[in-house]
Amino acid sequence: MNKNPNIRIPKFRRRAEARPDEVLDAALDLFIEQGFAATRVEDIAKRAGLSKGAVYLYFPSKEALLEGLVRRAIVPVTTPAAAALANFDGDPRDAITLLYGVMSQRLADPRVLAIPKLMLREVSKFPELAQMYRREVIDRAIPIITGLIQRGIDKGVFRPVDPELALRSVLGPVGMHLLMAEIFGIVPEGGLDVPKLLQTHIDILFNGLLAPEAKAT
Repeated sequence: MNKNPNIRIPKFRRRAEARPDEVLDAALDLFIEQGFAATRVEDIAKRAGLSKGAVYLYFPSKEALLEGLVRRAIVPVTTPAAAALANFDGDPRDAITLLYGVMSQRLADPRVLAIPKLMLREVSKFPELAQMYRREVIDRAIPIITGLIQRGIDKGVFRPVDPELALRSVLGPVGMHLLMAEIFGIVPEGGLDVPKLLQTHIDILFNGLLAPEAKAT
């Protein structure tokens, strides 16, 4: 990183450092416009203003491009959030609310939301993409959230439920919301408002999970 304003980084070096992001931006635009399967690497190269060979210097395949998009948009948020939630020892309701706050903020960006939408469209044709998304996102979230639910049960805040099954109720509505919109074309009248969905879900979720003695708090 150039910390001295008097030292100028050569233009060609700045350009080279920016190229992976330029390639990812071009790939995301085309994946959104015409789908993952229909997009060719040469199309991405042309949109990014590079040769096809230059794209392969940074990303050896289209799958690597999609993995790069996940790593850039989602992993930098999920990794610190997972670490914070794993060590959270307060009211688990606060931790889950924090998780949904982060999700709401990120998914309000259409270019971030486009990535899980792409995954929903393409995983049936490219199962390796599902494995990548599971590895980078889902497998990180499952133990954290089941742990939160178990701690809530231990504290008497949540009713004694199966944490692994309750996990589906915690995370499921977001996936179902996207599935209904992207696969079946069922979109709420107000549009695909993910922040509003998450706020509604938190209200319903906690009213269903709270133990009777916790309702007075």
